[in-house]
Amino acid sequence: MTLRLVLVDDHPVVRDGLRGMLGTQPDFAIVGEAGGGLEALAVVEAVRPDVVLTDLRMPEPSGGTLIRLLLERVPTVRVLVLTTHDTDSDVLPAVEAGAIGYLLKDAPRDELCRAVRAAARGESVLSPSVAAVLLARVRPQAPADTRLSAREREVLALVAQGRTNREAAAALYISEATVKTHLLHIYAKLEVPDRASAVSAAHRRGLL
Repeated sequence: MTLRLVLVDDHPVVRDGLRGMLGTQPDFAIVGEAGGGLEALAVVEAVRPDVVLTDLRMPEPSGGTLIRLLLERVPTVRVLVLTTHDTDSDVLPAVEAGAIGYLLKDAPRDELCRAVRAAARGESVLSPSVAAVLLARVRPQAPADTRLSAREREVLALVAQGRTNREAAAALYISEATVKTHLLHIYAKLEVPDRASAVSAAHRRGLL
């Protein structure tokens, strides 16, 4: 099955780069591009793609407003945010508007391709720093607790050994999805964006 994609970004060089990366995938077809919100609405309504990859800050409408309008006009489309911004003021409106995923532009090509396929299947995809923002927001009244649970320590110890999520899941007899959830909790508690930073922070704090 070929996934039909529309690229939305006000920087032509960014669209060129995305087209170069994604266009080489045999199951992707770039069926439209736009440099701003109004153009994006027209293009998406005309070609009705499977996935829209969009930046947040560009000529209006943009951000959460653009995402909301895209979904109103083409309810079947999946909107995947690809941006450089991961602050509360960017993440929360986008997710609340209905974005199925939120990645940063420094994501590796393989991760981006996996995210597009996951979005097309209706699966949420979040960069670790974005997930940390959302986790902090859903428990805003809770006191900060940086203590790791016993299971989180086990997961982090395996990650420190270089184990993949799948290998850690097998070692602990849990699902890979559960490992990912534990990692998100670890990132939030240690206030770090990724695996390497989590291991480094844990060593500094004597948690490993």
